[in-house]
Amino acid sequence: MNEELNQSTIRPLYGERKIADSEIICFENPNKSRNYQIIVDLPEFTCKCPFSGYPDFAKLKVTYQPKEKVYELKSLKLYVNNFRDQKISHEEVTNKIMDDLIAAANPQWLCLNADFNPRGNVSMKLELTHGNKID
Repeated sequence: MNEELNQSTIRPLYGERKIADSEIICFENPNKSRNYQIIVDLPEFTCKCPFSGYPDFAKLKVTYQPKEKVYELKSLKLYVNNFRDQKISHEEVTNKIMDDLIAAANPQWLCLNADFNPRGNVSMKLELTHGNKID
């Protein structure tokens, strides 16, 4: 028991280690013969302003039509948490996430919405798309 407690309090903490080692994991699309859309909400995204260091908060929404692969949700959660302490602009982080999502699964179609909370009476929303949506 004492050794187990010691393992959980090692610095960085176990959750921080999981986040630092995170990568987007995918699994095989369970129904490649059907065209369907998946929507994933990530409402607690954070990063830091590269100019002030102040925290930025956003709601991310990933909407996609899979081809061969589907995103594993826990890996997405850990992956986006990796940006928590990074100093990165809204535009750069949104494009980085989009690039990583495309590289991981190469979906038929992908839309990433980033809705950043207002700061100083200014808010920003970004919408990036990839591929061709099949209706």
